[in-house]
Amino acid sequence: MLSRLLQRQTGWIVRDAEDKDRLASSTVYLAPAGYHLLVEEAGHLALSTEGPVRFARPSIDVLFESAAAAYRTGVVGVVLTGTNDDGAAGLAAIVARGGHAVVQDPATAERPAMPLAALATGINAAVLPLDDIGPYIGRLCSTEAIPA
Repeated sequence: MLSRLLQRQTGWIVRDAEDKDRLASSTVYLAPAGYHLLVEEAGHLALSTEGPVRFARPSIDVLFESAAAAYRTGVVGVVLTGTNDDGAAGLAAIVARGGHAVVQDPATAERPAMPLAALATGINAAVLPLDDIGPYIGRLCSTEAIPA
């Protein structure tokens, strides 16, 4: 259902990731239910059934940490509304490797626990309302430089 909802909002391909998928531009990969999604150094994705992290599988921390290890400064991590602290450690890993962190403004989040947990790590993050996140990422990915 999530893939159909997202597909209506973008011209990109939206689909569940499969083990060993090669990353492709203009494609949104979703972690299938019950699997952690990881980014591998060679530009491929991997699926894992390792135990839950912070009570979640898939866990955004697992994805963020693997992406940070694979792409270092080329990663933009985004934490949106949510009910636990999943994503906080992974976003800190992205920043530690020189990547960019974006956090939804907790005041605009339906469930602010995840954005608040990410900010509580003390990382340098762009804190933005939901509607400003997409344009910000677009500028980050263009030739414009955006101060952190």
